[in-house]
Amino acid sequence: MGKRVRMSSAVILIASLLGTVGIAAAATADDAAGYGPRLEGFDYPHPVRTHAFASQRQQVEMAYLDVPPTGEANGRTALLLHGKNFCAATWEQTIAALADAGYRVIAPDQIGFCKSSKPDGYQYALAGLAHNTRGLLASLGIERSVVVGHSMGGMLAMRYALMYPDTVEHLALVGPIGLEDWKAEGVPYQPVEQVYASELRTSYDSIRDYQTTVYYAGEWRPEFERWARMQAGMYAGPGREVVAWHQALTFDMLMGQPVVYELPLLRVPTTLFIGVHDRTALGKGAAAPEVQAKLGDYRALGRRAAEEIPGAVLVEYEDLGHSPHIQDPARFHRDLLRELSR
Repeated sequence: MGKRVRMSSAVILIASLLGTVGIAAAATADDAAGYGPRLEGFDYPHPVRTHAFASQRQQVEMAYLDVPPTGEANGRTALLLHGKNFCAATWEQTIAALADAGYRVIAPDQIGFCKSSKPDGYQYALAGLAHNTRGLLASLGIERSVVVGHSMGGMLAMRYALMYPDTVEHLALVGPIGLEDWKAEGVPYQPVEQVYASELRTSYDSIRDYQTTVYYAGEWRPEFERWARMQAGMYAGPGREVVAWHQALTFDMLMGQPVVYELPLLRVPTTLFIGVHDRTALGKGAAAPEVQAKLGDYRALGRRAAEEIPGAVLVEYEDLGHSPHIQDPARFHRDLLRELSR
């Protein structure tokens, strides 16, 4: 099937390249309010529920939001998968848009992230996170859903769709990472301890600088502040070592479990939403300059992925970065709802 490319017209902004192993700068107590290891102290926009289950010989809890339709119910469910530097709460405006359109919305925090358990000695795998997520939906009696994944959540959504294709009505990939194999492109291996040390240097200022450049195409607006403070608060609170360690472990997971080679195997309707100013690439800062220069070219990555995924549709945003659902929610949600309806 041929590919269709839809372009969102706007003035092109020039975003500078920025590569980091983890976002690094010296943290201070004044950077942000400090939150607990399970993001205690940060309020979500909807009641937080927990799915308790056994995993790897431990009892764990997966936090999630379950939001009913606020508009006329259409009988469909949307599963929202967050990115590595994001949480279920970051989907706040997307949840509202989907619920208003009649969807029941499920937005989990993956094990190891945000308000979910961060168990000792946990072996992280994308397939394992997908299995946990499928278990959550099964516990709620949900057989099929549209799956919307952002950043790392896009990489996880691809693995989920490969494992459970019969449960996926539509796959929406928003600035997904994993469209290139960073190791194969020349990013050197970094021991988990090295990544952990870098994560511990995370501060509000380093987060804001990185997000401005990569997430928001060089602009910063007051509405972005809450999410930067949320992330910074996890590193400023009593759980900073736990958070940093699990962030390092999940970095290692993503580096070692590419999905890019399996894109032609996807067999579900798929739409890619790509901000062409996105420059996300794991481990980029540790690579040689000539390697850094070629990583994270999302205009090229999005178009290549759309060619490889059977029947895929590509929506490009000429003026946006890694997080179009936060940077321009009205436009993104219009496009998302249109694609989910086809």
